[in-house]
Amino acid sequence: MGCAAVRTRDARDLDDKWFMPDEAERHDRTWMAFGASEIIWGRKLLPEVRRNLATVAKAIARHEPVSMLARPSELDVARSLVGPSVDLIACPLDDLWVRDTGPTFVLTEQRRKAAIDFNFNGWGEKQEFGRDAKVAALVARHAGARVINTDLVLEGGCIEVDGHGTAIITESCVLNDNRNPGVSKAQFEDKLMPLLGLDKIIWLPGIRGKDITDGHTDFYARFASPGIVLAGYDPDPESYDHEITKRHLEILRAAADAGGRKLEVIVLEGPTTIREAYATDEFAAGYIGFYVCNAAVIMQEFGDAQADLAAKKALEKAFPDRVIEQVAIDGIAAGGGSIHCATQQEPAA
Repeated sequence: MGCAAVRTRDARDLDDKWFMPDEAERHDRTWMAFGASEIIWGRKLLPEVRRNLATVAKAIARHEPVSMLARPSELDVARSLVGPSVDLIACPLDDLWVRDTGPTFVLTEQRRKAAIDFNFNGWGEKQEFGRDAKVAALVARHAGARVINTDLVLEGGCIEVDGHGTAIITESCVLNDNRNPGVSKAQFEDKLMPLLGLDKIIWLPGIRGKDITDGHTDFYARFASPGIVLAGYDPDPESYDHEITKRHLEILRAAADAGGRKLEVIVLEGPTTIREAYATDEFAAGYIGFYVCNAAVIMQEFGDAQADLAAKKALEKAFPDRVIEQVAIDGIAAGGGSIHCATQQEPAA
């Protein structure tokens, strides 16, 4: 099965009032991609990354359906790891980051569903993306969702919403000439806000050029619910993220949402140690990259007993009605990613 799909846009796309629901709203399913390759990940990391993807998929599948894309030649390998609880769909892939390559789903108040294709370009053409650029259309087709096109270039990891008109977005990623050359903040807001049903964007500076994403929002701040934000803090003064996470905390603590509520900020401090077997310069050692699915939150742990426990307790406070499950994702983290980066929710219609 190829990834080609008819790209549609009609008058209803322009006239309907769409909104992006909070991730904590009920899902029809989660999308993932069994897309790691030896060319990108290397011989050492590849088996661990695949095991991590399977672990995450099976954890989510205990709470909601999971559909996982896989290269036709790797369907058997994927099936041997994920087991019968995960639906596999054949599709050419460049990599595994379906948060960025997949569509961003939006709804109307009548719960009609559409999928926005944000023109994935390999995080500013830093990596091969020809196959992954077609993933959004394929996922939309399988979901039975109309595709909404835009000339904006960004990734799902750039966008964090509360489902009630407020978003948090990093400037370093979207106001970047490698995605949207010459586009001002005001122009960007004019284009994006109607697509996602936004009334306000809280801008974080982020940081460019340090990781492949140029500082995705979902490494720094996430809504737990309207008015409550979980924000990452890097305690290592030698880390390039130390000062920027301090600045982000200052901005978020001073901010109000679209409804005028001052934000309550829950800090998730990163681990001070990680398991050395998969340590790399790109290792994403933070807890913000959790994923909220039906009745549960799937989050990472890094082998730092104190920090892992503190992060879990913080999420238990933020999501009191959900089971909090911690899993090891050292392979995925070694490539600079998180559980959130490897998943994409399809909200219930």
